[in-house]
Amino acid sequence: MTDEPLDLDSHRGMAAQKATDIRRALAEVETHARELRERRAEIEDHLLAFPAASWPEAAAKARYVLKLYAAGLAPEDTRHRDLVAAILEDFARLTEQG
Repeated sequence: MTDEPLDLDSHRGMAAQKATDIRRALAEVETHARELRERRAEIEDHLLAFPAASWPEAAAKARYVLKLYAAGLAPEDTRHRDLVAAILEDFARLTEQG
């Protein structure tokens, strides 16, 4: 008997190896999605807990909410997408000037 681990993947067929790779990739994606949800919740808790101390901070909060809104828009809703883009450009321009 040896102490070296067996490479079980090499003893299975190609279909089984692909299925294993897919399961591993899905598990990784699910982990990243969970981490993203947790991070988003932390950011939103912070945004709710602390009032903006300046107009640029208020604009940053508004940018966040507008981006969430825009992400939920249907692709064919170009009017609202353009409106969100124009508002974000206004925020950027006014923040630079301020």
